[in-house]
Amino acid sequence: MNHSSSRSASRNPLRMLAESWRNLTQRWLSRRAPRARAITLNHSRLFILPTRAGLGFLVVVVLLWLLGTNYENNLVFALTFLLVSIFAVLPLHTFANLTGVHLRLLGTRAAFAGDFAEAEINVSCEGRREREWLELSWPPEQGSRVDLCEQKSADVCISLPVVKRGRVQAPRLRVESRFPLGLFCCWSRIDLDVEFLVYPRPISAGPLPLGEAIAEGEFGEVQRGGDDYAALKPYQAGDSLRHVAWKQYAAGRDLYSKDYERRTDTRLWLDWDLLDGRAVEMRLSNLCDWALQAEKQGIAYGLRLPGVSIEPALGPEHQQRVLQALALYPERGQ
Repeated sequence: MNHSSSRSASRNPLRMLAESWRNLTQRWLSRRAPRARAITLNHSRLFILPTRAGLGFLVVVVLLWLLGTNYENNLVFALTFLLVSIFAVLPLHTFANLTGVHLRLLGTRAAFAGDFAEAEINVSCEGRREREWLELSWPPEQGSRVDLCEQKSADVCISLPVVKRGRVQAPRLRVESRFPLGLFCCWSRIDLDVEFLVYPRPISAGPLPLGEAIAEGEFGEVQRGGDDYAALKPYQAGDSLRHVAWKQYAAGRDLYSKDYERRTDTRLWLDWDLLDGRAVEMRLSNLCDWALQAEKQGIAYGLRLPGVSIEPALGPEHQQRVLQALALYPERGQ
């Protein structure tokens, strides 16, 4: 017990240090590269360092220099100086390959929780210089590569896994290039203000609840034998004595019995109360699955949530409205 507590205590300072470093880095990036839907890369937003291949290249150069020095071989010296000159020039080309690249957010596509959301970004550049080996990604996910050679503009779709429903703010986008030889990596971390709308993950709750919703307003079919009082009717043999209008009979009127009815809505309502007893997120997932089923089967459907009521309809716009209401339902709502 003491051993585990001491181990956790030794980890806490490291976690706190890592968290402080991340917060410091984010604040520094926010000042250096503030959030915007369109960003042009320049020297203040770009960083460059040798890659592993570049470090290996340096090791080879050092070994060649030692070999040339040991054996006094001019050819080895010449090869060493040539490689050093190439290594010294490469950062300029790699840096220039990203300088002036313009990125603009075109739009986002909604997704379901547990799936991938997509953002469409336009990448463009000006001038005669061709831009090659440009890669956009949300680490650690695999990104999309684009080359601006014959064309000066291209649209790129980048995916990000989403776990929770609601509005999800995407992290900073990584833009990098290793052109021309991959010995240097020039990169930038930019915030294009990418926000995704994430729908609940659809989870099956069984068949559609056709005709199970309680009618509201003027809609619905009237059925006898409900709980709502309708009118008085002449008493007939066999009527329940509990329904006899004793007050009217005591007042000297004929014997009447009370008639009751209920109104049921034959339209398809995806009602929050039909899933009573389940957790909030499970209810939303079940309602989402019902909405997808109804749309697929061509059955007009409506949605009832606490504080939200969407009349039955069909079509992509209606489906998006229903799914958006499910996605934006308050997390602590009951």
